[in-house]
Amino acid sequence: MKIHQQQAPTLAKRFACKLATGVSISLALVCTSSVSLAQKAPESVSANDFIELFAKLGGQHPGMRKAHARGVCAQGVFKPAKDALQYSNASFLTQQSLPAQVRFSLGGPNPVADERTPGTRGIGIQLSLPGGDKYNITGNNSPVFTGKNPETFFGFLQTLLPDENGQANPAKTGAYIAANPSVQPALAYARSNPAPASFSRSDYFGIHTFFFENEQGEQTKFRWHLSPDAGVLGLSEEESKTLPPTFLEERLTSELAEGTVSFTLSAAIGNEQDSVIDPSQQWPEERPVITLGTLEINQAGGDACTAINFDPNVVPSGIKTSDDPVLKMRSPAYGISFGKRLSQQ
Repeated sequence: MKIHQQQAPTLAKRFACKLATGVSISLALVCTSSVSLAQKAPESVSANDFIELFAKLGGQHPGMRKAHARGVCAQGVFKPAKDALQYSNASFLTQQSLPAQVRFSLGGPNPVADERTPGTRGIGIQLSLPGGDKYNITGNNSPVFTGKNPETFFGFLQTLLPDENGQANPAKTGAYIAANPSVQPALAYARSNPAPASFSRSDYFGIHTFFFENEQGEQTKFRWHLSPDAGVLGLSEEESKTLPPTFLEERLTSELAEGTVSFTLSAAIGNEQDSVIDPSQQWPEERPVITLGTLEINQAGGDACTAINFDPNVVPSGIKTSDDPVLKMRSPAYGISFGKRLSQQ
């Protein structure tokens, strides 16, 4: 689904109004961009600021990931296609197949989150290359990020914190959404995206820009997309009510008992005008797309993912990261979370 910028403010106001349901404040107040309520993003934030904010929002969960705490590990293989060889000399593209360690997850710091609830679903993939190199591919089920930079995202999350009485202030959140347009496309997309029927029936998007690099040093910008070969399938509200809150791992295990679960990894090739540093901006749908390969999942369960930090800045030769500030923030944030998790903090 393409979220057009002109649609986003209207959808964002609807989002703010929905937050206000059942709260004894004026809906008119929530659905305006009142200067007295509108908040500016902080001037700067650190990776540790995010880790501390996640704990305030979701509680302390020692030994767990500080984001995407609930998840299931899986194993499989990645079979590269040859389409990208015109852009890159990356060694992973020349292999017949590569071992893949995969983790499916729910967004947020809650390790017992209800899997029937719509919201963020994530995937982390680590490909093991000959010679010991790794390639981490990490994304969510939204094609855009909630903010143009870490500061804007942090400011949005701050509005979700309860006050001294333990109550959230939806007017504050609604005002921030209205005053910060770059958070609006992601929220609009989330409103339209039902809970997936399975980890295997969801799209996953690489919201950050990367570059293919060839032997001459020429670079070509791209964003990846992982699409389920069985097709995207969401749950209706009625279907969700018939399921237990922890159905996703069991469903994936059942699917694998009947055969392999597979995805196609593709890459959209960007034009000069397509943003490199703003993950809140979705590239136009008409960009050329090439196939990178097929991910086949053949087993689920176990704790092999525990010792893996799925930092998306870990890329092989032939792939380059961009200066996207959100992408850059992920390395220190993931590193802090990884250290705390392994030390049972």
